[in-house]
Amino acid sequence: MTAAAYDAIAVQYAEFAAEAWDKHPLERAVWAAFADSVRGRGPVADLGCGPGHLTAHLCSLGLDAFGVDLSPAMISLARAAHPDLRFEVGSMAALDLPDASLAGILSWYSLIHTPPAEVPGYFAEFARMSASGGHVLLGCFESGGGPLTPFDHKVTTAYSWPLDELAGFAAAVGFLEVGRVYREPGAGERPMRHGCLLLRKP
Repeated sequence: MTAAAYDAIAVQYAEFAAEAWDKHPLERAVWAAFADSVRGRGPVADLGCGPGHLTAHLCSLGLDAFGVDLSPAMISLARAAHPDLRFEVGSMAALDLPDASLAGILSWYSLIHTPPAEVPGYFAEFARMSASGGHVLLGCFESGGGPLTPFDHKVTTAYSWPLDELAGFAAAVGFLEVGRVYREPGAGERPMRHGCLLLRKP
């Protein structure tokens, strides 16, 4: 359902994303910190890469990054825009990648549509694919101190999460929390707080 929904709005989403990534210096700083943590250590997967804007940004920061997305239309746009980079259609819940093969994983607003009961399984898959010392950077809508909350997203139902709960799922599969960042909504954005977690596999 999510893949088909994003296929239907892929071109519009790509136009939105091209501008959205330039608006928030705090998020650019977080991506740079993630890049500094994994640079030179091996491949980095941008899971839920959409039209590839962040995959390309990670490569510009010196990472060996590739993108994966459920939506074939998004992957087609990513390949057209960035023909020198690697993009694949796939589910981040079950990727055909060897154990401990990734130095880094970016999951930037990629879990927001995932049914809550399935989210711990995604963290287990992140842990399986992460090499020792590897890092995961997760971005999401944050619940503003309240409980897990579903909301109407333009594409399909999404969820805002307490970062403590996501950090608990990460800890349960062996990740250590390096840090977290909260950002309040900017002008023209949905009135919801944003959050990110930087995690490390020992």
